[in-house]
Amino acid sequence: MTEVKNVNANGLDFGYLEAGPADAPLALCLHGFPETAHGWRHLLPALADAGYHAVAPFMRGYAPTGIPSDGAYQAGAIAADANALHEALGGDGDAVLIGHDWGAIAAYGATGHAPERWRKAVTMSVPPLGGVLADFFHYDYGQFKRSFYIFLFQTPLAEAGAAAHDMALIDSLWRDWSPGYHDAAKDIEHVKESLRDPANLAAAIGYYRALFDPSRHVEAYAAEQAAITATGETPILYLHGTADGCIGSDVVQSAKNHLPAGSRMELVDGAGHFLHLEQPERINREVLAWLAE
Repeated sequence: MTEVKNVNANGLDFGYLEAGPADAPLALCLHGFPETAHGWRHLLPALADAGYHAVAPFMRGYAPTGIPSDGAYQAGAIAADANALHEALGGDGDAVLIGHDWGAIAAYGATGHAPERWRKAVTMSVPPLGGVLADFFHYDYGQFKRSFYIFLFQTPLAEAGAAAHDMALIDSLWRDWSPGYHDAAKDIEHVKESLRDPANLAAAIGYYRALFDPSRHVEAYAAEQAAITATGETPILYLHGTADGCIGSDVVQSAKNHLPAGSRMELVDGAGHFLHLEQPERINREVLAWLAE
């Protein structure tokens, strides 16, 4: 599972980790920021044992995956990547999609745009954007403070600030977002290795710049972009930690109103933003039970 393999999808060379036989139903696991495919190290073998071909790609712009020549980092682009990876990896209608943080956003768009590809989905730590954007200006001061990095990433100072002092910002985000997780050193090392090149760091920041700047959107992903904020058809299990220091659990209460029919939301007591690493046994159990229903 530690060997990085490669596949071309949506015009990009993706590096990925995998577990399980290639002819089994696909379980695609998408990471967010600041994280890498290594963050799925607990779930991949559990999915393989449950009969899936579990694959965790490094998202676009995260080394060793390539940097897109069109500079597209809008949510629709990463949703298109998920559906293209489904195709490239031989997925069928029994495939499932699991996403954390930006990977969750990609999952909303991918399942919304091509529900026939995905039997079920699991998303973590970022609720459906339709609800988040609608409620954004109703956040309290605490949530605005937690979201400071989003506003920093809109400025010309973003790259220099994120790179300063050996990417100390990344250490701080992990500490603040998952205050109960005290074994993040290896995870952070993987992130810094992936984003060490300035072009890769700029790519990761590019996701946030595209979030509020439609001029950065590529028209080719317009349909996937529209699907991001629509309520799709694929049933989704949404998991959120009650101690999440990135998006407060109070902010996600309306998430259930923006999930497809047949979906469910669960709060994970005591878990922070990286809940799949903090409480892997609990999360694995929740995910596998949902997929087996």
